[in-house]
Amino acid sequence: MARTLIIGGHGKVALLLAPLLAARGDEVTAVIRDPDQQSDLREVGGTPVVFDVEHESRQALARLIAGQDAVVWSAGAGGGNPARTTAVDLEAATRSMDAAADAGVRRYVMVSYYGSAVDHGIDPADPFFAYAEAKARADEHLRSSALDWTVLGPSRLTLEPATGRIDVAAPESGEVSRADVAQVIAQTLIEPATIGRTIRFNAGETPIAEALGR
Repeated sequence: MARTLIIGGHGKVALLLAPLLAARGDEVTAVIRDPDQQSDLREVGGTPVVFDVEHESRQALARLIAGQDAVVWSAGAGGGNPARTTAVDLEAATRSMDAAADAGVRRYVMVSYYGSAVDHGIDPADPFFAYAEAKARADEHLRSSALDWTVLGPSRLTLEPATGRIDVAAPESGEVSRADVAQVIAQTLIEPATIGRTIRFNAGETPIAEALGR
Protein backbone atom coordinates (compact mmCIF):
# COMPACT_ATOMS: atom_id res chain seq x y z
CA MET A 1 0.00 0.00 0.00
CA ALA A 2 1.26 3.44 -0.95
CA ARG A 3 0.21 6.71 0.64
CA THR A 4 -0.43 9.49 -1.86
CA LEU A 5 -1.24 13.12 -1.17
CA ILE A 6 -3.18 14.84 -3.98
CA ILE A 7 -2.99 18.64 -3.80
CA GLY A 8 -6.02 20.02 -5.60
CA GLY A 9 -8.08 17.01 -4.64
CA HIS A 10 -11.42 18.26 -5.95
CA GLY A 11 -10.28 18.96 -9.50
CA LYS A 12 -11.82 17.00 -12.34
CA VAL A 13 -8.68 14.90 -12.88
CA ALA A 14 -8.08 14.40 -9.16
CA LEU A 15 -11.62 13.11 -8.63
CA LEU A 16 -10.92 10.49 -11.31
CA LEU A 17 -7.50 9.66 -9.90
CA ALA A 18 -8.52 9.04 -6.29
CA PRO A 19 -10.73 6.00 -7.01
CA LEU A 20 -8.03 4.46 -9.22
CA LEU A 21 -5.53 4.65 -6.38
CA ALA A 22 -8.02 3.52 -3.75
CA ALA A 23 -9.04 0.53 -5.89
CA ARG A 24 -5.49 -0.80 -5.85
CA GLY A 25 -5.30 -0.44 -2.10
CA ASP A 26 -3.51 2.88 -1.81
CA GLU A 27 -4.26 5.38 0.93
CA VAL A 28 -5.36 8.63 -0.71
CA THR A 29 -5.31 11.98 1.07
CA ALA A 30 -6.98 14.75 -0.92
CA VAL A 31 -6.15 18.37 -0.09
CA ILE A 32 -9.04 20.77 -0.62
CA ARG A 33 -9.79 24.34 0.36
CA ASP A 34 -13.60 24.15 0.61
CA PRO A 35 -14.98 22.09 3.53
CA ASP A 36 -18.20 21.52 1.56
CA GLN A 37 -16.26 19.28 -0.85
CA GLN A 38 -15.32 16.69 1.76
CA SER A 39 -18.20 14.31 1.03
CA ASP A 40 -17.29 14.23 -2.68
CA LEU A 41 -13.80 13.00 -1.80
CA ARG A 42 -15.05 10.35 0.59
CA GLU A 43 -17.37 9.03 -2.13
CA VAL A 44 -14.40 8.34 -4.42
CA GLY A 45 -12.22 6.72 -1.78
CA GLY A 46 -10.16 9.67 -0.59
CA THR A 47 -9.60 11.13 2.85
CA PRO A 48 -10.21 14.90 2.60
CA VAL A 49 -8.00 17.41 4.37
CA VAL A 50 -9.01 21.07 4.38
CA PHE A 51 -5.86 23.12 3.88
CA ASP A 52 -5.21 26.42 2.06
CA VAL A 53 -2.08 25.80 -0.01
CA GLU A 54 -2.16 29.37 -1.29
CA HIS A 55 -1.60 30.91 2.13
CA GLU A 56 -0.17 28.23 4.43
CA SER A 57 3.56 28.18 5.14
CA ARG A 58 6.24 25.83 3.90
CA GLN A 59 6.50 24.45 7.43
CA ALA A 60 2.76 23.72 7.57
CA LEU A 61 2.98 22.06 4.17
CA ALA A 62 5.86 19.89 5.33
CA ARG A 63 3.79 18.73 8.30
CA LEU A 64 0.93 17.90 5.93
CA ILE A 65 3.19 15.96 3.56
CA ALA A 66 5.15 14.08 6.24
CA GLY A 67 4.44 10.35 6.23
CA GLN A 68 3.29 10.22 2.62
CA ASP A 69 5.00 8.18 -0.09
CA ALA A 70 4.23 10.59 -2.93
CA VAL A 71 2.80 14.01 -3.69
CA VAL A 72 0.70 14.76 -6.77
CA TRP A 73 0.21 18.44 -7.62
CA SER A 74 -3.10 18.78 -9.44
CA ALA A 75 -4.09 22.22 -8.16
CA GLY A 76 -4.51 25.46 -10.05
CA ALA A 77 -5.87 28.95 -9.62
CA GLY A 78 -8.21 28.50 -12.57
CA GLY A 79 -7.06 31.56 -14.48
CA GLY A 80 -8.60 35.01 -14.67
CA ASN A 81 -6.47 36.62 -11.95
CA PRO A 82 -2.75 36.91 -12.75
CA ALA A 83 -1.76 37.62 -9.14
CA ARG A 84 -3.61 34.56 -7.83
CA THR A 85 -2.28 32.45 -10.71
CA THR A 86 1.24 33.36 -9.62
CA ALA A 87 0.38 32.74 -5.96
CA VAL A 88 -1.02 29.25 -6.58
CA ASP A 89 0.54 27.86 -9.76
CA LEU A 90 4.03 29.13 -9.02
CA GLU A 91 4.53 30.14 -5.39
CA ALA A 92 2.38 27.51 -3.67
CA ALA A 93 3.54 24.82 -6.09
CA THR A 94 7.24 25.49 -5.50
CA ARG A 95 6.62 25.83 -1.77
CA SER A 96 5.07 22.35 -1.79
CA MET A 97 8.13 20.95 -3.57
CA ASP A 98 10.46 22.44 -0.98
CA ALA A 99 8.15 21.18 1.77
CA ALA A 100 8.21 17.67 0.32
CA ALA A 101 12.00 17.74 0.49
CA ASP A 102 11.82 19.03 4.07
CA ALA A 103 9.46 16.16 4.96
CA GLY A 104 11.70 13.56 3.34
CA VAL A 105 9.07 12.64 0.74
CA ARG A 106 10.99 12.26 -2.50
CA ARG A 107 8.35 11.23 -5.05
CA TYR A 108 6.63 14.22 -6.61
CA VAL A 109 4.41 14.24 -9.70
CA MET A 110 3.50 17.58 -11.25
CA VAL A 111 0.44 17.77 -13.49
CA SER A 112 1.40 20.52 -15.92
CA TYR A 113 0.33 21.00 -19.54
CA TYR A 114 1.72 20.08 -22.95
CA GLY A 115 3.09 23.50 -23.87
CA SER A 116 4.77 24.32 -20.57
CA ALA A 117 8.29 25.59 -21.29
CA VAL A 118 10.52 28.48 -20.29
CA ASP A 119 10.48 29.63 -23.92
CA HIS A 120 6.69 29.28 -24.18
CA GLY A 121 6.45 32.28 -26.50
CA ILE A 122 3.18 33.62 -25.04
CA ASP A 123 2.85 37.38 -25.44
CA PRO A 124 2.86 39.19 -22.07
CA ALA A 125 -0.32 40.94 -23.20
CA ASP A 126 -2.07 37.59 -23.62
CA PRO A 127 -4.33 36.64 -20.66
CA PHE A 128 -2.72 33.18 -20.74
CA PHE A 129 0.75 34.61 -20.09
CA ALA A 130 0.57 34.53 -16.28
CA TYR A 131 -0.37 30.86 -16.30
CA ALA A 132 2.23 29.91 -18.89
CA GLU A 133 4.92 31.75 -16.96
CA ALA A 134 3.90 30.29 -13.59
CA LYS A 135 3.77 26.71 -14.85
CA ALA A 136 7.07 26.99 -16.70
CA ARG A 137 8.88 28.36 -13.65
CA ALA A 138 7.28 25.82 -11.30
CA ASP A 139 8.22 22.94 -13.58
CA GLU A 140 11.80 24.20 -13.78
CA HIS A 141 11.98 24.47 -10.00
CA LEU A 142 10.90 20.84 -9.73
CA ARG A 143 13.39 19.67 -12.35
CA SER A 144 16.21 21.43 -10.49
CA SER A 145 15.27 19.79 -7.18
CA ALA A 146 16.66 16.60 -5.68
CA LEU A 147 13.20 15.05 -5.62
CA ASP A 148 12.22 11.96 -7.63
CA TRP A 149 10.16 14.11 -9.95
CA THR A 150 7.98 13.62 -12.99
CA VAL A 151 6.38 16.45 -14.97
CA LEU A 152 3.30 15.33 -16.89
CA GLY A 153 2.21 17.47 -19.84
CA PRO A 154 -1.20 16.42 -21.10
CA SER A 155 -2.61 18.24 -24.10
CA ARG A 156 -6.07 19.85 -24.25
CA LEU A 157 -8.35 18.05 -21.81
CA THR A 158 -11.66 16.51 -22.81
CA LEU A 159 -14.47 14.75 -20.97
CA GLU A 160 -14.33 11.67 -23.19
CA PRO A 161 -14.19 8.20 -21.57
CA ALA A 162 -10.83 6.61 -20.82
CA THR A 163 -9.19 4.62 -23.59
CA GLY A 164 -6.15 3.47 -21.61
CA ARG A 165 -3.95 4.54 -24.52
CA ILE A 166 -1.79 7.61 -25.18
CA ASP A 167 0.84 9.00 -27.54
CA VAL A 168 4.05 10.28 -25.90
CA ALA A 169 5.83 10.96 -29.20
CA ALA A 170 3.44 13.39 -30.90
CA PRO A 171 5.28 16.45 -32.26
CA GLU A 172 2.50 18.85 -31.24
CA SER A 173 -0.34 19.17 -28.77
CA GLY A 174 -3.67 17.51 -29.52
CA GLU A 175 -6.17 16.40 -26.92
CA VAL A 176 -6.59 13.72 -24.28
CA SER A 177 -9.37 12.79 -21.89
CA ARG A 178 -9.18 13.66 -18.21
CA ALA A 179 -9.92 10.02 -17.50
CA ASP A 180 -6.80 8.97 -19.38
CA VAL A 181 -4.77 11.64 -17.58
CA ALA A 182 -5.89 10.12 -14.27
CA GLN A 183 -4.72 6.71 -15.49
CA VAL A 184 -1.39 8.20 -16.56
CA ILE A 185 -0.84 9.71 -13.11
CA ALA A 186 -1.73 6.42 -11.41
CA GLN A 187 0.72 4.50 -13.59
CA THR A 188 3.42 7.16 -13.20
CA LEU A 189 3.34 6.67 -9.44
CA ILE A 190 4.33 3.00 -9.80
CA GLU A 191 6.61 3.22 -12.86
CA PRO A 192 10.23 3.97 -11.93
CA ALA A 193 11.06 4.74 -15.56
CA THR A 194 9.08 7.98 -15.28
CA ILE A 195 11.35 9.48 -12.62
CA GLY A 196 13.35 12.45 -13.87
CA ARG A 197 11.28 12.79 -17.04
CA THR A 198 8.97 15.36 -18.59
CA ILE A 199 6.27 13.41 -20.41
CA ARG A 200 4.05 15.28 -22.87
CA PHE A 201 1.19 13.25 -24.28
CA ASN A 202 -1.95 13.17 -26.37
CA ALA A 203 -4.59 10.53 -26.83
CA GLY A 204 -3.05 7.73 -28.87
CA GLU A 205 -2.77 4.02 -29.57
CA THR A 206 -0.07 2.86 -27.10
CA PRO A 207 -1.22 1.31 -23.82
CA ILE A 208 -0.39 3.68 -20.97
CA ALA A 209 1.85 1.24 -19.07
CA GLU A 210 3.84 0.54 -22.23
CA ALA A 211 4.13 4.21 -23.18
CA LEU A 212 5.40 5.23 -19.74
CA GLY A 213 7.71 2.26 -19.33
CA ARG A 214 9.77 3.00 -22.41
